[in-house]
Formats: sequence, C-alpha cells, structure tokens
Amino acid sequence: MSPLRLVPVRAFFTGTSRFVRTACRLGVTAALTVSALCLCFLPGSQAIAQTVYRIGVVPQFEPAKLFGVWRPILNDLERRTGMKFDLVGQPAILAFEKAFAAGQFDFAYMNPFHALVAHEQQGYEPLVRDANQLLKGILVVRKDSPINEVSALRGTTIAFPSPNALGASLLMRADLSRVHQINYKPVYVLTHTSVYLNVALGVAAAGGGVKRTLDEQPDEVKDQLRVLYTTREIKPHPVVVHPRVPAEHRVLVRDAFIAMGKSDEGQRLLENIPMKSMAPATLNDYLPLRSWGLKDFYVQPLKAKE
Repeated sequence: MSPLRLVPVRAFFTGTSRFVRTACRLGVTAALTVSALCLCFLPGSQAIAQTVYRIGVVPQFEPAKLFGVWRPILNDLERRTGMKFDLVGQPAILAFEKAFAAGQFDFAYMNPFHALVAHEQQGYEPLVRDANQLLKGILVVRKDSPINEVSALRGTTIAFPSPNALGASLLMRADLSRVHQINYKPVYVLTHTSVYLNVALGVAAAGGGVKRTLDEQPDEVKDQLRVLYTTREIKPHPVVVHPRVPAEHRVLVRDAFIAMGKSDEGQRLLENIPMKSMAPATLNDYLPLRSWGLKDFYVQPLKAKE
C-alpha cells in the first residue's frame, strides 16, 4: 500500500479558516462548524496511523528470539512515529537476501555488505546505525589446538555460518584468501552456534564468527575455544529504507531511532540487537567494502542452494 502523504499544518489551517469564514457567512451554527472542522481533520490525522510498513531483519537469532528482541523495539517506534510496522521474519540468510533483492521490505536491518548490494539492486539507502561500534570477524580454534598461525590452516576444513555473513564469512574468507593466501575447505553450517560447536567437537579446524556471538555461547563451548585471528573493521549494521518510502516518513523513523537511543528504556531495548547510541547512516559509511574485493566472495542468492 502506498503511504498517504500528510497535509502541512499551515496549509491545513489556512484552508480551514477559509471554511469557517464561509460557514459563518452562510449562517451555519457554531456547533455544525466545529463538527465540520473535526471531520475535515480526521483524514489527515488518520493518514499516518493507517501507514503500515514491512520491516525485515537479517536472521541473526532463531525466530522466537528475533521476535522477542525486535517486536518491543517496533512497538516503541510505532509510539514515537504513529506508523505501524509489520516484522517480517526469514528462516535463513539466503531467504532474507532474496526478499530484499525483490524489494519486499520497506525498512530492513542488514549487514553492511548487504546494504551495498541492496542499494545496487533496489536503491535502498542506509538510515541509522550504531554510533560507536565497529564490525569485525573472528576466527576461532580449539583452545588445545596446535595451530597458532593462520598459515597453519592451509588445507584444513573451516566452518562458516553462511557464505554471505559479513564478519564471520565474507570478511574472513577475503582475508584468508587475499591477505594470507591460503587454500582451505569451507563448510557452511547455517548459524554461528553451529560454527562454534563444529570447532569445539573437532569437526572443523577453525570457524568464523563475531565476538558478540562467541560471548553468548554457554561456558562449556566457549571455554574450549580461543580467537586466532581478527579481520579488518567496518561501520556496523544499518537500518536501510526503500526509495518508495516518502522522505518525511524516513525522517520520522530516523529521528525516532535516534531519540530511542537517548532514552533509558530505548537503550535497554536496543542493546538486545545489540545497538547502543544511534546515529544517522549514509552509503559512504560502507563504500570501503567495495575496495576490499568482497564481491568475489559474495554468493548471489538466486544462484545459491538453500
């Protein structure tokens, strides 16, 4: 549904004052005039409340947890903007990629390289991001592994959650191939948790992840692992917006996220993503990724097997 456009306040009152003068000249009672004014006002006040946007979220958690994290944030966003937001979940990253490639989301939370791809495919623009954090990947091995250098992983099996997970896979595979120039056998195990389990169980010699997801693992898994290598850094995941969303609605959503990041309750909600303080995001924040050669490692979703 195309969002309805709001009537500027000044234009509204200019029109309604003209209506009042006309009503008085015609001898209409004050009560009828007030009723008419109320009826005139209703469509404008309801326009934004009737706007429903679809927001997609990269499947960073299993579905129940993702809903538990994002639904309260969207409830707060609805309160601040007056708009409605439908949370659209996807079972896996490849399904998420197909959805944004088809322009199915009005807003979406995605990794920085996805933001570049979504911009090229549909014209999505970064809107907001965390103001201070930086995204980087980590490579873990078993704590008792004899491997102490990346070069020692040559010819081994390395686990990744999916081909296009940015820190855990894209940045890591680019570094292993371009910076360290090693050959290895990649296996894709769908989630960060599965990566850590495969390494802990000795199925894979190493695995790609990010510090946050490693920290979230139970002690019996985490205590068996150590970080061997860390990738280059980039600005963190943005919320992006499709070009069909009117400019005034983009501003409302952007400002609402930033205000949320300044309130105690909003910070408590955003930390679950995790985000903390919020800042405007632009495409320039993520352009360095283009020079890092990640396109050579990105798997197009329509060609990939799910």
